[in-house]
Amino acid sequence: MVGIVGYGSYLPRYRIKVESIAKEWGADPEALKRGLQLFEKTVPGLDEDTITISVEAAKNALKRAGINPQEIGAVYIGSESHPYAVKPSATIVIDALGIGPHVHVASYEFACKAGSEAMYVAYSLVKAGEMKYAMGIGADTSQGAPGDALEYSASAGGAAFIMGKVNVVAEILFTNSYTSDSPDFWRREHEFYPRHAGRFTGEPAYFKHLVSAGKTLLEKSKMKPSDFKYCVFHMPNGKFPQMAAKQLEFTKEQMEVGWIVPWMGNTYSGSSPTGLAAILDVASPGDLIFMVSFGSGAGSDGFIYKVTDKIKDVQDKAPKLRDQLDKDKIYLDYGQYAKYRGKIILNE
Repeated sequence: MVGIVGYGSYLPRYRIKVESIAKEWGADPEALKRGLQLFEKTVPGLDEDTITISVEAAKNALKRAGINPQEIGAVYIGSESHPYAVKPSATIVIDALGIGPHVHVASYEFACKAGSEAMYVAYSLVKAGEMKYAMGIGADTSQGAPGDALEYSASAGGAAFIMGKVNVVAEILFTNSYTSDSPDFWRREHEFYPRHAGRFTGEPAYFKHLVSAGKTLLEKSKMKPSDFKYCVFHMPNGKFPQMAAKQLEFTKEQMEVGWIVPWMGNTYSGSSPTGLAAILDVASPGDLIFMVSFGSGAGSDGFIYKVTDKIKDVQDKAPKLRDQLDKDKIYLDYGQYAKYRGKIILNE
């Protein structure tokens, strides 16, 4: 049995409502809410970035795993907002957590699926017997240019997963990936904000890759959608994952628990991983979970998890995703938000 032995999530307390952004650009907030099915999003604090988010999520994963950090043989962080272009994010994370120095680390990038990419490699190393435990993290402080459609969704948060073979809380039964050269979204070197190909990001990119990966995963596992208690997909907005679920013949009830995007926004590499964390927070032994990520460029990673009887021992050992999402929120106006996100540069 190989799978998740510990998981943790982290979301900033700061929020901005869709109407606060819409007001600045003369947009109709109600039309945006209906179209995007978004109401508000998380905003990183002035002292928060992908590294600090990864540290907090990983601390929570370690609390649930109950293992010696020195036993972790690899730490991989998937993000498209690594603070440094050259220095790896994970070198700072392992020092903060007391892991290493005999540990392999790497920063992964693949737009919004870099988190599931890190999870897949961590799982594969443990499955191959290369190490006892490995950690995969998906975290982002995602960017959206002022006035761009992305500004309504680009948010912050992340989740960490420790893979192992002992005291597994969610066994990984099957995996599958689907990838092609689809330039729907990109950010060149030295550019702060990404660019996207508008409607092209839908059918030829998101739906083609996510649905294709999902269908092949069902075929490989010889399972059908009705076998699963929960499903979670990459959430660039509230509408797309619902449409993907319908195409794959999953129900609204199956995706409800992991469908956190209307109140969190799109955490990019942390999107489907945080949705998975929300599901694990309430899952019961024997539940099957279907997960498919998506990253522009483009590709999808699919996983099938089976929850074990160990899950109930760990759920209350660290903060739950929904509690972080719903409690102790601090709302910002657009001026504060622009300062926090570096859209306004103040002279010192």
